[in-house]
Formats: sequence, structure tokens, C-alpha cells
Amino acid sequence: MKALIVEDEVKVSDFIKKGLIEEGFEVDVAYNGLEALKYLNDNKYNVVILDIMLPELDGNEVLKRMREKGDETPVIMLTAKDELDDKVKSFEIGCDDYITKPFSFEELLLRIKAILRRKGGEKEVETKLQYKDLTLDLIARKAIRGGKEIELTSKEFSLLELLMRKPEEILPRNFISEKVWGYDFDTMTNIIDVYINHLRNKIDKDFDKKLIHTIRGVGYILKEE
Repeated sequence: MKALIVEDEVKVSDFIKKGLIEEGFEVDVAYNGLEALKYLNDNKYNVVILDIMLPELDGNEVLKRMREKGDETPVIMLTAKDELDDKVKSFEIGCDDYITKPFSFEELLLRIKAILRRKGGEKEVETKLQYKDLTLDLIARKAIRGGKEIELTSKEFSLLELLMRKPEEILPRNFISEKVWGYDFDTMTNIIDVYINHLRNKIDKDFDKKLIHTIRGVGYILKEE
């Protein structure tokens, strides 16, 4: 799978690039609209992550030129703007989805996977994750443990999904914060601890074998006690 990121904020583009590479993507990065058109002319991509506010040419103009050339590569618009008119304009030009900054990488990844499913660009799509007696349904966005269905909030779901994708692996706090809360998250807050406690109350409370554990001074791990 190959992705093009078009984003002039280096912090944001590096954040997205790092996450996509970890998911197995080959990634190119363009920092302005003209550079993006050159990449698009010379390469074929499965998905384009396209910021609206760009030097040289803005994202909507890049998208317009893509569609005028008959390039139907899926495009997710990435922007700080959250006005309805801006969204309508991008969709009218031909974008496939729209995500507003700040955002978490997990949210972006879910949107990418949804688009690739619709476009047929992802051959195998995981619908469930399994660890011991815990199942995470990625479609219904619910956890099932020992036959008991557990409803999760959006952030609880993203946090548990991250743990289940890397079972028996210690996940540092800064890694969790970046993946679940996004690139501009304040790592000095205790919100990760709060959500881990929420998850424990839902996932471990009624079971003898605990799965979510704290590695003091480092982070957290999903493993059977």
C-alpha cells in the first residue's frame, strides 16, 4: 500500500508518516501543492492525505486538478477548518473524507481503512482482534470477554485496540498518547491513567485473570496475569 501525505507542517506530516509506515505503508511526503502534483504525476497511490492550507496551491486546487485529469485516488482532506461550507466545497470537488485537526492517528487510520474497503484497495480487512478470551469487534466497536458484551466509548475503544494490536508488548505512555490522542497531546496530563482505569473496570473487573497491567514508570501492557 502506498500513501502520499501533503502537509506543510513538518510535525504533523512526520506524525502521520511514522504511523503509516508502522502499518506497512510506503509513504511519500509533499510540503506544498505544486510538489504534490509532481508526486501524483510520477506515482500511483492507494490514498492521499491532503491538507487544505498549503503553500503554492491549496489542497482544494490540488484535488480539483486531480479529478480533472481523471485521477480517482481516494483523498482524505486534512485541515484546521471545521466550517460546513469548507467541508461541502471539498466534497463537491471530489474528496472522499474530511478530518479536522487536532486528530488521533487511530481515527485517521480507521478512515483510511474504511475508504480502502469501499474502493477495493484493501484486500484483507480485519474485522476482529482476539487475545485470550477477549475479542474486539472492529465493526460493532464492542468488546466481548468470556461471552459478555462490553460497550466502549470511542477513546476506550481506540486505547484497547492499540493494546490488542500489540499484545504482550510494553507500550510507553508517549507512544499511547501519540497514537490515541494525537500529535498535540499534553503528555503531562493523567488522562491516559484515567482511561486505563475505565478500561480495567470494564474489561478486568468481573474476571479472575487480569489482562491490563501497569509497568511502573514506563507504560502499560496487555497480557494474561
